Amino acid sequence: MPRTMPVPSHGRSVVIAVGKAAAAMMQVAQARTPKGHAIEGLVVTRHGHLPETPPENVELIEAGHPYPDDNSIRAAHRALEIAHGLSAGDRLLVLLSGGGSALLAAPAPGLDLADKQAITRALLQSGATIEEINCVRKHLSAIKGGRLAVAAGAAAVTTWIISDIPGDDPSFVSSGPTVADHTDLASAREILAKYRIDPPASVARALADPANETPPADSLGLAGGETVVIARARDALAAAGQHAASLGYHVTNLGDNIQAEARHLGAGHAALARRLAKDGKPRAIISGGEATVTVVNKAGRGGRNLEYLLSLAIALDGAPGISALACDTDGIDGTEDAAGAIVTPSTLARAAAAGLDPAAHLARNDAYLFFQALGDLVITGPTLTNVNDFRAILIRAEPGER
Repeated sequence: MPRTMPVPSHGRSVVIAVGKAAAAMMQVAQARTPKGHAIEGLVVTRHGHLPETPPENVELIEAGHPYPDDNSIRAAHRALEIAHGLSAGDRLLVLLSGGGSALLAAPAPGLDLADKQAITRALLQSGATIEEINCVRKHLSAIKGGRLAVAAGAAAVTTWIISDIPGDDPSFVSSGPTVADHTDLASAREILAKYRIDPPASVARALADPANETPPADSLGLAGGETVVIARARDALAAAGQHAASLGYHVTNLGDNIQAEARHLGAGHAALARRLAKDGKPRAIISGGEATVTVVNKAGRGGRNLEYLLSLAIALDGAPGISALACDTDGIDGTEDAAGAIVTPSTLARAAAAGLDPAAHLARNDAYLFFQALGDLVITGPTLTNVNDFRAILIRAEPGER
Protein backbone atom coordinates (compact mmCIF):
# COMPACT_ATOMS: atom_id res chain seq x y z
CA MET A 1 0.00 0.00 0.00
CA PRO A 2 1.18 3.59 -0.54
CA ARG A 3 3.08 5.16 2.35
CA THR A 4 0.27 7.62 3.14
CA MET A 5 -3.48 7.37 2.76
CA PRO A 6 -5.29 9.79 0.43
CA VAL A 7 -7.17 12.35 2.49
CA PRO A 8 -9.37 15.23 1.29
CA SER A 9 -8.35 18.85 1.86
CA HIS A 10 -11.72 19.24 3.52
CA GLY A 11 -14.52 16.86 4.31
CA ARG A 12 -14.55 13.36 5.81
CA SER A 13 -12.20 10.43 5.24
CA VAL A 14 -13.99 7.08 5.33
CA VAL A 15 -12.40 3.65 4.84
CA ILE A 16 -14.38 0.49 4.05
CA ALA A 17 -12.23 -2.66 4.09
CA VAL A 18 -13.77 -5.88 2.79
CA GLY A 19 -12.36 -9.38 2.38
CA LYS A 20 -10.14 -11.90 4.11
CA ALA A 21 -7.32 -9.34 4.33
CA ALA A 22 -9.64 -6.53 5.43
CA ALA A 23 -8.48 -6.23 9.04
CA ALA A 24 -4.79 -6.19 8.14
CA MET A 25 -5.40 -3.65 5.36
CA MET A 26 -7.33 -1.40 7.74
CA GLN A 27 -4.52 -1.52 10.28
CA VAL A 28 -2.02 -0.40 7.64
CA ALA A 29 -4.40 2.36 6.51
CA GLN A 30 -4.70 3.63 10.06
CA ALA A 31 -0.94 3.54 10.56
CA ARG A 32 -0.35 5.52 7.37
CA THR A 33 -3.01 8.16 7.81
CA PRO A 34 -1.33 11.58 8.11
CA LYS A 35 -1.31 13.06 11.60
CA GLY A 36 -4.21 15.37 12.27
CA HIS A 37 -6.59 13.49 9.97
CA ALA A 38 -9.19 11.23 11.52
CA ILE A 39 -10.70 8.38 9.52
CA GLU A 40 -13.98 6.61 10.02
CA GLY A 41 -14.06 2.97 9.07
CA LEU A 42 -15.82 -0.35 8.55
CA VAL A 43 -14.10 -3.75 8.39
CA VAL A 44 -15.98 -6.71 6.93
CA THR A 45 -14.17 -10.04 7.02
CA ARG A 46 -14.81 -13.76 7.31
CA HIS A 47 -15.69 -15.28 10.67
CA GLY A 48 -12.43 -15.99 12.48
CA HIS A 49 -10.34 -13.67 10.28
CA LEU A 50 -9.82 -10.85 12.77
CA PRO A 51 -6.30 -10.68 14.25
CA GLU A 52 -5.74 -11.08 17.99
CA THR A 53 -5.50 -7.31 18.22
CA PRO A 54 -8.13 -6.05 15.74
CA PRO A 55 -8.22 -2.53 14.31
CA GLU A 56 -9.45 0.02 16.85
CA ASN A 57 -11.99 2.82 16.49
CA VAL A 58 -13.71 1.24 13.49
CA GLU A 59 -16.81 -0.89 13.08
CA LEU A 60 -16.12 -4.63 12.76
CA ILE A 61 -18.43 -7.19 11.13
CA GLU A 62 -17.58 -10.88 10.67
CA ALA A 63 -19.70 -12.59 8.02
CA GLY A 64 -20.12 -15.87 6.13
CA HIS A 65 -17.82 -17.33 3.49
CA PRO A 66 -17.98 -19.01 0.98
CA TYR A 67 -21.73 -18.79 1.51
CA PRO A 68 -23.27 -15.50 2.65
CA ASP A 69 -25.14 -15.31 5.94
CA ASP A 70 -27.29 -12.77 7.79
CA ASN A 71 -24.18 -10.79 8.73
CA SER A 72 -23.25 -10.57 5.05
CA ILE A 73 -26.52 -8.77 4.42
CA ARG A 74 -26.03 -6.54 7.46
CA ALA A 75 -22.51 -5.68 6.30
CA ALA A 76 -23.65 -4.78 2.78
CA HIS A 77 -26.45 -2.57 4.04
CA ARG A 78 -24.04 -0.86 6.43
CA ALA A 79 -21.54 -0.21 3.63
CA LEU A 80 -24.28 1.25 1.44
CA GLU A 81 -25.52 3.39 4.33
CA ILE A 82 -22.03 4.79 4.86
CA ALA A 83 -21.63 5.54 1.14
CA HIS A 84 -25.02 7.23 0.90
CA GLY A 85 -24.00 9.51 3.78
CA LEU A 86 -21.04 10.97 1.88
CA SER A 87 -21.00 14.34 0.13
CA ALA A 88 -18.85 16.26 -2.33
CA GLY A 89 -15.50 16.91 -0.68
CA ASP A 90 -15.53 13.60 1.18
CA ARG A 91 -13.28 10.70 0.24
CA LEU A 92 -14.15 7.02 0.39
CA LEU A 93 -11.19 4.64 0.40
CA VAL A 94 -12.26 1.05 -0.32
CA LEU A 95 -9.77 -1.71 0.51
CA LEU A 96 -10.72 -4.95 -1.24
CA SER A 97 -9.40 -8.48 -1.01
CA GLY A 98 -10.75 -11.89 -1.93
CA GLY A 99 -13.88 -13.18 -0.24
CA GLY A 100 -15.89 -9.99 -0.45
CA SER A 101 -18.46 -11.42 -2.83
CA ALA A 102 -19.89 -13.57 -0.04
CA LEU A 103 -19.13 -11.12 2.77
CA LEU A 104 -21.14 -8.29 1.18
CA ALA A 105 -24.54 -9.65 0.16
CA ALA A 106 -27.30 -7.21 -0.67
CA PRO A 107 -29.84 -9.24 -2.68
CA ALA A 108 -31.41 -7.53 -5.69
CA PRO A 109 -35.14 -6.76 -5.35
CA GLY A 110 -37.21 -9.94 -5.25
CA LEU A 111 -34.36 -12.07 -3.86
CA ASP A 112 -33.52 -13.17 -0.34
CA LEU A 113 -30.59 -14.75 1.48
CA ALA A 114 -31.73 -18.29 0.66
CA ASP A 115 -31.69 -17.44 -3.06
CA LYS A 116 -28.16 -16.06 -2.80
CA GLN A 117 -26.95 -19.11 -0.89
CA ALA A 118 -28.53 -21.54 -3.32
CA ILE A 119 -27.09 -19.98 -6.45
CA THR A 120 -23.66 -19.54 -4.83
CA ARG A 121 -23.59 -23.19 -3.82
CA ALA A 122 -24.62 -24.35 -7.28
CA LEU A 123 -21.97 -22.22 -8.97
CA LEU A 124 -19.16 -23.25 -6.61
CA GLN A 125 -19.93 -26.92 -7.16
CA SER A 126 -20.32 -26.64 -10.94
CA GLY A 127 -16.71 -26.16 -12.00
CA ALA A 128 -17.33 -22.54 -13.07
CA THR A 129 -14.40 -20.12 -12.95
CA ILE A 130 -14.35 -17.33 -10.41
CA GLU A 131 -14.98 -14.75 -13.15
CA GLU A 132 -18.09 -16.65 -14.23
CA ILE A 133 -19.31 -17.00 -10.66
CA ASN A 134 -18.82 -13.32 -9.95
CA CYS A 135 -20.51 -12.30 -13.19
CA VAL A 136 -23.69 -13.97 -11.96
CA ARG A 137 -23.29 -12.55 -8.47
CA LYS A 138 -23.02 -8.98 -9.80
CA HIS A 139 -26.38 -9.22 -11.51
CA LEU A 140 -28.14 -10.48 -8.40
CA SER A 141 -26.84 -7.74 -6.12
CA ALA A 142 -27.59 -4.22 -4.93
CA ILE A 143 -23.94 -3.50 -4.05
CA LYS A 144 -21.68 -5.37 -6.49
CA GLY A 145 -20.69 -4.38 -10.03
CA GLY A 146 -19.97 -0.73 -9.17
CA ARG A 147 -23.11 -0.07 -7.16
CA LEU A 148 -21.24 0.91 -3.98
CA ALA A 149 -19.44 3.65 -5.93
CA VAL A 150 -22.77 4.87 -7.31
CA ALA A 151 -24.07 5.07 -3.72
CA ALA A 152 -21.13 7.34 -2.81
CA GLY A 153 -22.47 9.98 -5.18
CA ALA A 154 -20.21 13.02 -5.52
CA ALA A 155 -17.61 11.79 -3.03
CA ALA A 156 -14.21 10.80 -4.41
CA VAL A 157 -13.79 7.02 -4.42
CA THR A 158 -10.38 5.34 -4.32
CA THR A 159 -10.08 1.55 -4.41
CA TRP A 160 -6.97 -0.42 -3.50
CA ILE A 161 -7.02 -4.14 -4.16
CA ILE A 162 -5.19 -7.28 -3.13
CA SER A 163 -6.13 -9.48 -6.06
CA ASP A 164 -7.12 -13.14 -5.77
CA ILE A 165 -8.40 -13.21 -9.36
CA PRO A 166 -6.38 -14.88 -12.15
CA GLY A 167 -5.44 -12.07 -14.52
CA ASP A 168 -6.10 -9.43 -11.83
CA ASP A 169 -9.15 -7.81 -13.43
CA PRO A 170 -10.23 -5.47 -10.59
CA SER A 171 -13.88 -5.67 -11.61
CA PHE A 172 -13.98 -9.30 -10.44
CA VAL A 173 -12.20 -8.99 -7.07
CA SER A 174 -15.01 -9.19 -4.49
CA SER A 175 -17.30 -8.73 -7.53
CA GLY A 176 -16.12 -5.14 -7.96
CA PRO A 177 -18.41 -3.08 -5.69
CA THR A 178 -16.68 0.14 -6.78
CA VAL A 179 -15.41 -0.90 -10.22
CA ALA A 180 -17.27 -0.60 -13.52
CA ASP A 181 -18.56 -3.93 -14.81
CA HIS A 182 -18.04 -5.15 -18.37
CA THR A 183 -20.40 -8.14 -18.23
CA ASP A 184 -24.16 -8.14 -18.67
CA LEU A 185 -27.33 -10.02 -17.79
CA ALA A 186 -27.13 -12.11 -20.94
CA SER A 187 -23.65 -13.30 -19.93
CA ALA A 188 -24.95 -14.31 -16.51
CA ARG A 189 -27.79 -16.32 -18.04
CA GLU A 190 -25.39 -18.00 -20.47
CA ILE A 191 -23.14 -19.07 -17.58
CA LEU A 192 -26.01 -20.80 -15.79
CA ALA A 193 -26.97 -22.54 -19.02
CA LYS A 194 -23.35 -23.57 -19.69
CA TYR A 195 -23.13 -25.40 -16.36
CA ARG A 196 -26.69 -26.71 -16.54
CA ILE A 197 -27.72 -24.87 -13.39
CA ASP A 198 -31.47 -24.63 -12.96
CA PRO A 199 -31.84 -21.53 -10.76
CA PRO A 200 -34.69 -20.81 -8.37
CA ALA A 201 -37.56 -19.04 -10.12
CA SER A 202 -36.77 -15.81 -8.27
CA VAL A 203 -33.19 -15.87 -9.60
CA ALA A 204 -34.35 -16.55 -13.15
CA ARG A 205 -36.72 -13.57 -12.93
CA ALA A 206 -33.96 -11.33 -11.58
CA LEU A 207 -31.59 -12.27 -14.41
CA ALA A 208 -34.31 -11.41 -16.94
CA ASP A 209 -35.05 -8.01 -15.39
CA PRO A 210 -33.26 -5.10 -17.13
CA ALA A 211 -33.31 -3.22 -13.84
CA ASN A 212 -30.60 -5.60 -12.60
CA GLU A 213 -28.13 -4.64 -15.31
CA THR A 214 -24.97 -3.28 -13.70
CA PRO A 215 -24.57 0.53 -13.85
CA PRO A 216 -22.59 2.11 -16.70
CA ALA A 217 -19.11 3.38 -15.93
CA ASP A 218 -20.07 7.04 -16.27
CA SER A 219 -22.49 6.70 -13.35
CA LEU A 220 -19.80 5.62 -10.89
CA GLY A 221 -18.26 9.04 -10.28
CA LEU A 222 -14.91 7.71 -11.46
CA ALA A 223 -13.52 11.11 -12.41
CA GLY A 224 -12.47 11.80 -8.83
CA GLY A 225 -11.20 8.37 -7.97
CA GLU A 226 -8.79 5.63 -8.90
CA THR A 227 -8.53 1.85 -8.76
CA VAL A 228 -5.13 0.27 -8.10
CA VAL A 229 -4.14 -3.38 -7.66
CA ILE A 230 -1.48 -3.20 -4.94
CA ALA A 231 -0.65 -6.92 -4.55
CA ARG A 232 -1.23 -9.99 -6.70
CA ALA A 233 -0.33 -13.64 -7.11
CA ARG A 234 2.51 -12.88 -9.52
CA ASP A 235 4.25 -10.99 -6.69
CA ALA A 236 4.11 -14.09 -4.48
CA LEU A 237 5.33 -16.32 -7.32
CA ALA A 238 8.21 -13.96 -8.10
CA ALA A 239 9.32 -13.96 -4.46
CA ALA A 240 9.04 -17.75 -4.23
CA GLY A 241 10.96 -18.17 -7.48
CA GLN A 242 13.77 -15.91 -6.29
CA HIS A 243 14.02 -17.83 -3.03
CA ALA A 244 14.05 -21.19 -4.80
CA ALA A 245 16.75 -19.97 -7.18
CA SER A 246 18.85 -18.82 -4.21
CA LEU A 247 18.68 -22.40 -2.90
CA GLY A 248 20.01 -23.77 -6.17
CA TYR A 249 16.78 -24.80 -7.90
CA HIS A 250 16.17 -24.24 -11.60
CA VAL A 251 12.81 -22.48 -11.55
CA THR A 252 9.93 -23.06 -13.95
CA ASN A 253 7.23 -20.43 -13.32
CA LEU A 254 3.99 -21.52 -14.98
CA GLY A 255 2.31 -18.22 -14.15
CA ASP A 256 -0.53 -17.00 -11.95
CA ASN A 257 -3.38 -17.20 -14.46
CA ILE A 258 -4.06 -20.95 -14.37
CA GLN A 259 -7.72 -21.97 -14.34
CA ALA A 260 -8.45 -25.64 -14.93
CA GLU A 261 -10.20 -28.58 -13.32
CA ALA A 262 -8.01 -29.40 -10.30
CA ARG A 263 -7.67 -33.12 -10.98
CA HIS A 264 -6.69 -32.52 -14.62
CA LEU A 265 -4.20 -29.85 -13.59
CA GLY A 266 -2.59 -32.17 -11.06
CA ALA A 267 -2.16 -34.94 -13.61
CA GLY A 268 -0.70 -32.50 -16.13
CA HIS A 269 1.78 -31.07 -13.64
CA ALA A 270 2.85 -34.58 -12.66
CA ALA A 271 3.69 -35.34 -16.28
CA LEU A 272 5.69 -32.10 -16.52
CA ALA A 273 7.59 -32.92 -13.32
CA ARG A 274 8.47 -36.40 -14.55
CA ARG A 275 9.77 -34.94 -17.81
CA LEU A 276 11.87 -32.25 -16.13
CA ALA A 277 13.28 -34.74 -13.61
CA LYS A 278 15.04 -36.67 -16.36
CA ASP A 279 18.10 -34.39 -16.43
CA GLY A 280 18.77 -34.90 -12.71
CA LYS A 281 18.89 -31.17 -11.91
CA PRO A 282 17.17 -29.74 -8.82
CA ARG A 283 14.05 -27.98 -10.07
CA ALA A 284 11.13 -26.00 -8.71
CA ILE A 285 7.88 -25.76 -10.65
CA ILE A 286 5.70 -22.98 -9.26
CA SER A 287 2.26 -21.77 -10.26
CA GLY A 288 -0.73 -19.78 -9.08
CA GLY A 289 -4.26 -18.99 -10.17
CA GLU A 290 -7.44 -20.76 -9.13
CA ALA A 291 -8.30 -24.30 -10.09
CA THR A 292 -11.91 -25.46 -10.23
CA VAL A 293 -13.67 -28.53 -8.89
CA THR A 294 -16.78 -30.13 -10.34
CA VAL A 295 -18.41 -31.66 -7.27
CA VAL A 296 -20.07 -35.03 -7.82
CA ASN A 297 -20.37 -35.96 -4.15
CA LYS A 298 -21.96 -33.12 -2.20
CA ALA A 299 -21.02 -34.87 1.07
CA GLY A 300 -17.35 -34.95 0.09
CA ARG A 301 -14.73 -33.04 2.03
CA GLY A 302 -11.97 -31.36 0.13
CA GLY A 303 -10.84 -28.27 -1.72
CA ARG A 304 -9.29 -27.42 -5.05
CA ASN A 305 -5.69 -27.58 -3.76
CA LEU A 306 -6.27 -30.90 -2.03
CA GLU A 307 -7.92 -32.36 -5.11
CA TYR A 308 -5.03 -31.10 -7.25
CA LEU A 309 -2.52 -32.76 -4.92
CA LEU A 310 -4.34 -36.08 -4.78
CA SER A 311 -4.46 -36.23 -8.57
CA LEU A 312 -0.78 -35.23 -8.69
CA ALA A 313 0.19 -37.99 -6.24
CA ILE A 314 -1.70 -40.63 -8.21
CA ALA A 315 -0.04 -39.57 -11.47
CA LEU A 316 3.45 -39.37 -9.91
CA ASP A 317 2.99 -42.91 -8.55
CA GLY A 318 5.80 -42.53 -6.02
CA ALA A 319 8.31 -41.06 -8.47
CA PRO A 320 11.57 -40.61 -6.50
CA GLY A 321 12.78 -37.16 -5.58
CA ILE A 322 9.55 -35.31 -6.39
CA SER A 323 7.55 -33.56 -3.65
CA ALA A 324 4.85 -30.92 -3.80
CA LEU A 325 2.83 -28.42 -1.80
CA ALA A 326 -0.37 -26.67 -2.79
CA CYS A 327 -2.16 -24.19 -0.53
CA ASP A 328 -4.62 -21.34 -0.62
CA THR A 329 -2.70 -18.27 0.54
CA ASP A 330 -5.58 -17.19 2.79
CA GLY A 331 -5.09 -20.33 4.89
CA ILE A 332 -8.40 -21.98 3.99
CA ASP A 333 -8.80 -24.37 1.04
CA GLY A 334 -12.52 -24.56 0.28
CA THR A 335 -14.62 -24.92 3.42
CA GLU A 336 -12.24 -26.97 5.57
CA ASP A 337 -9.64 -25.84 8.14
CA ALA A 338 -6.56 -26.65 6.05
CA ALA A 339 -4.69 -24.34 3.71
CA GLY A 340 -3.71 -27.35 1.64
CA ALA A 341 -1.36 -30.32 1.98
CA ILE A 342 1.94 -31.86 0.90
CA VAL A 343 2.82 -34.81 -1.35
CA THR A 344 6.07 -36.79 -1.05
CA PRO A 345 7.45 -39.84 -2.86
CA SER A 346 6.10 -41.95 0.02
CA THR A 347 2.51 -40.65 -0.14
CA LEU A 348 0.99 -43.60 -2.01
CA ALA A 349 2.99 -46.22 -0.09
CA ARG A 350 1.86 -44.76 3.23
CA ALA A 351 -1.73 -44.59 1.93
CA ALA A 352 -1.61 -48.27 0.98
CA ALA A 353 -0.28 -49.18 4.42
CA ALA A 354 -3.16 -47.24 5.98
CA GLY A 355 -5.74 -48.97 3.78
CA LEU A 356 -6.57 -45.81 1.81
CA ASP A 357 -7.65 -45.91 -1.85
CA PRO A 358 -6.45 -42.66 -3.49
CA ALA A 359 -8.56 -43.08 -6.64
CA ALA A 360 -11.71 -43.69 -4.59
CA HIS A 361 -11.07 -40.59 -2.47
CA LEU A 362 -10.56 -38.53 -5.62
CA ALA A 363 -13.69 -39.88 -7.28
CA ARG A 364 -15.88 -38.89 -4.34
CA ASN A 365 -14.26 -35.46 -3.72
CA ASP A 366 -12.81 -36.63 -0.39
CA ALA A 367 -9.22 -35.39 -0.67
CA TYR A 368 -9.34 -33.74 2.76
CA LEU A 369 -9.98 -37.06 4.50
CA PHE A 370 -7.17 -38.71 2.52
CA PHE A 371 -4.51 -36.21 3.56
CA GLN A 372 -5.90 -35.93 7.06
CA ALA A 373 -5.44 -39.67 7.55
CA LEU A 374 -1.80 -39.38 6.45
CA GLY A 375 -1.09 -36.37 8.67
CA ASP A 376 -0.08 -34.36 5.60
CA LEU A 377 -2.50 -31.44 5.83
CA VAL A 378 -1.02 -27.93 6.06
CA ILE A 379 -2.94 -26.02 8.72
CA THR A 380 -1.93 -22.38 9.15
CA GLY A 381 -5.14 -20.73 10.27
CA PRO A 382 -6.19 -17.47 8.60
CA THR A 383 -3.18 -15.69 7.12
CA LEU A 384 -5.01 -12.33 6.82
CA THR A 385 -4.03 -11.98 3.17
CA ASN A 386 -5.19 -13.60 -0.06
CA VAL A 387 -3.51 -13.86 -3.46
CA ASN A 388 -5.20 -17.17 -4.23
CA ASP A 389 -3.53 -20.53 -4.76
CA PHE A 390 0.19 -21.28 -4.51
CA ARG A 391 1.60 -24.53 -5.87
CA ALA A 392 5.20 -25.73 -5.78
CA ILE A 393 6.72 -28.99 -7.03
CA LEU A 394 10.31 -29.66 -5.95
CA ILE A 395 12.46 -32.12 -7.86
CA ARG A 396 15.60 -33.49 -6.25
CA ALA A 397 16.02 -36.51 -8.55
CA GLU A 398 19.58 -37.63 -9.20
CA PRO A 399 20.74 -39.49 -12.32
CA GLY A 400 20.14 -43.18 -11.84
CA GLU A 401 17.07 -42.68 -9.63
CA ARG A 402 14.66 -42.71 -12.55
